[in-house]
Parts: sequence; structure tokens; C-alpha cells
Amino acid sequence: MTAAARPSIPDSPYAVFRLIVTVALITMGSSGMYVIAVVLPSVQADFGVTRADASLPYTLMMIGFGVGGMLMGWMADRFGIKTPLFIGAIGMGLGYGLSAMAGNIWTFTLAQGLLVGFLGCASTFAPLIADTSLWFAKRRGVAVAICASGNYLSGAVWPPIVQHFTYEIGWRETFLYMGAFSFVVMAGLALLMNRRPPMVSSKMPPAATKSASSHAGKAAATAPLPFGYSPGKAQLLLCVAGVGCCVAMSMPQVHIVAYCSDLGYGAARGAEMLSLMLVCGIISRLISGVICDRIGGLRTLLLGSTLQVFALFLFLPFDGLVSLYVISALFGLFQGGIVPSYAIIVREHFPVAEVGTRTGTVIMATLLGMALGGWMSGKVFDLTGSYHAAFVNGIAWNLLNLAIVITLLGRVSRQRIPANLAAG
Repeated sequence: MTAAARPSIPDSPYAVFRLIVTVALITMGSSGMYVIAVVLPSVQADFGVTRADASLPYTLMMIGFGVGGMLMGWMADRFGIKTPLFIGAIGMGLGYGLSAMAGNIWTFTLAQGLLVGFLGCASTFAPLIADTSLWFAKRRGVAVAICASGNYLSGAVWPPIVQHFTYEIGWRETFLYMGAFSFVVMAGLALLMNRRPPMVSSKMPPAATKSASSHAGKAAATAPLPFGYSPGKAQLLLCVAGVGCCVAMSMPQVHIVAYCSDLGYGAARGAEMLSLMLVCGIISRLISGVICDRIGGLRTLLLGSTLQVFALFLFLPFDGLVSLYVISALFGLFQGGIVPSYAIIVREHFPVAEVGTRTGTVIMATLLGMALGGWMSGKVFDLTGSYHAAFVNGIAWNLLNLAIVITLLGRVSRQRIPANLAAG
């Protein structure tokens, strides 16, 4: 019996092994999010462009990341996870290679957006989070948090490595090596992802599949409206909330290296802060997974968003070297669990039959928020000559997220009161 033909069992040792491989894939595939932040000052100087124009490759890469995730998720449902993973390996290899040979900022931007983002990064986040949720029944929140931590592990690993090689051999040569390494590692790991998830196993009898689909349809028809809104309105609010929190989140993550350079501390110190921020983000995501299993996704999102805006406020009065290291660590500890909580919120408040599509859509909104925030912060810097106003802009978007989350929590509480009265 081949590996692909073996029965798939949730919460099995193979599921744990698969989770480990998934974390490695996300760590490799998410490198595009952080590498561009490290080389931003070098790229700006090489092409002789403004800070806003130098931020555009990150913006287009994140847009491609979000939109491509929906396509890659569909491909994983249709053909299995290996297909998008192989496409992603090719996209990362070609994307880094063509970026290294770019003659202007626009060629560089297209290579980052279409190849690194739309094909490469997109294949290793939303599809793998959805795949992980199908392999675990117990502690699904923790499993999804561990899976999503690969994204921050990538941010902890790659910035200091890329900064070192950029200093030693230049950003173009560094990108060539990144392309070759990404292709080899991602293609090799994809070979280990043979089996189909338990819930979509090809061995499931047609009658069982039909029965499950029928049951899901009936459940969707009788389930209460999410937050008391129509599904479309609830989805829209979650997407706006996702944009808001991630515009705020992107300010330190995308611009901390450039910010440190402007303050005279050097790009290497900024790369260290970014790495520290994302190491702490890994810890945050794991802790948030445990918290999420106890208090639910919406309250976990409220907690993370409140702490994130507090950390953003700290950037305003403090810009000393030691202070920035401390605030970067706090920022990572506070915001790491925000994005994974959206997947749990969708699972808790929408019909099971719609979870995959709606989760992909909300995650896309968070990535679009990162893309918008990365560009917007650069534009604000160009207009004002400092990052102070950019931090204020991030705080404003974070407050929008908090307003939506508090509204949703209030509506959930009001829904439960009549239900408790009826039960009494």
C-alpha cells in the first residue's frame, strides 16, 4: 500500500509528523514577507527611488500572497496539497532569481508580487492552515497556532541571515542563493505531504459523503446568524477588522529596519529587532492557541488587539536603542495570536460547510491590511519626513479593529441572554 493510499487518521502520529513538515514549509515559504523588509534600504539606494516606491514590492507581494492563497486553497481541495506546494517552490525560486536580476524597481516589484507572493508565499500559508485543521479534532486551536507560528519562525530566522549576507555579498547575490535554496527545500518537503486529510479521504464512501453534505446543509439552514448579522455582513465586518489590525501590525514589521537606519542605529540593529519581535510572536501564538481553546476566538482577538495598540503607543515617546529592543519584544508578545484567532472565530460562528472559503477570505483581508499598511507607512514617511505620524496612523487603524470586535462581542452577549432566559 502506498503512503497516499494509507488510511488517514486525525490526531495520529502521522498528523503530528505532518504538522512538523507544515511548520518547516511555512517557515521557508513565508520568507518573502520578511526578506524584503531587510533589504528595503539597499533596494531603495540601488534603484534611487523614494521610500514609498521602495515599499511597493512588499505591498504587491502581500496582495499576491492574499489573493493567491484563495487560488492555492482551491487547488489543494481539488488536487491535494502537493500540487500548490510544488507550484510554490517554483514560484519562490524564480521570484528570488528574477528579483536579483531586476534592472528597475518595477521589474523587482512584479517579480515579488506575482512569483514570490502570488505563487510562492500563497502556497504555504492559508492552504496549510486549512489542511492542518482537518488533521486534528482535539486541541485544534493549538495545532492551528503551531502551524501559523511557522510564519513568525520565518521572520525570526531569515532577517539576520539575509542581513549578514547582504552586508557580505550584496542583496542581489543573496536573493540568488535564496531562490535556489527555497526551491530545493520546498520541493523536497512537498514530497512528504502525500496523504489526503481524513475529512476528504478518497476512501470515504460516496453515500457517507452525500450524507455528510446533507447534514452540513441542514445545519447551515438552522444555525443562528453569525453575531446576529447576515453571513455576508458578518464576513465583511471581520474582513474590515482584519484590515485594521494588520495595517497597524505592518508598521513595525515592515519599517523597523528602515526606522533604525534613520535613527542612526544601523540596519543590522533593525534586523535584530525584527527577529526578536517575531521570536516573541511565536511564543505569543502558542500561548494564544491555549487561551483560544479556553475563551474562544473573539475574546482572544480582543485581547491581542488591545495589547497591540498599547505597544504601538510605546513607540511614540521612546526611540532609544534599548527601548526599541524592549518594545519590539513586547509588540511580538502582544500581537502574535491575532491572525490565527480569525480562523477560530469563523469556525465558531459560521456553518462548517463554509469554513474553508470564509477563513481564506478573512486571511486574505489580513494580508491586504499588511500590504496597505506597508505602503501607507512609507507614504506617510515621505510626506512628513518621520515615522511618528506613521505610528499614529497605525494606532488609528487598530482602534477601528477594536471598535468592530467590541461590537461583535456585544452582539454575541445579547444573543446568549435570551437563550439563557429560554433555558431557564
